Amino acid sequence: QVQLVGSGGGLVQAGGSLRLSCAASETIASIDTMGWYRRPPGKQRELVANITSGGSTNYADSVKGRFTISRDNARNTMYLQMNGLKPEDTAVYSCNARRGLFSYWDQGTQVTVSS
Repeated sequence: QVQLVGSGGGLVQAGGSLRLSCAASETIASIDTMGWYRRPPGKQRELVANITSGGSTNYADSVKGRFTISRDNARNTMYLQMNGLKPEDTAVYSCNARRGLFSYWDQGTQVTVSS
């Protein structure tokens, strides 16, 4: 079972930046896909971005050009660099790892963007 610990959330003004980290309890090189999801207040969880073991990335249209997902296999950590933050990016952000039929989640981290 993979344990994930997310960090890096906080309060930032519109236009600012944050970097989220997701540390895994074991090597991530064997994890098929890792991703970031978010749940805005009063809304359903949505995919923000994901990255495969081969390095292919996919982004939600709303964050393209502003967010960058990456993974460091040597550190067993995935990152989400968020630039140009907007109030509508306010949400609880969760990292996810999928390996075969199994899916793992962290505890979630709050990101709040003030206008």
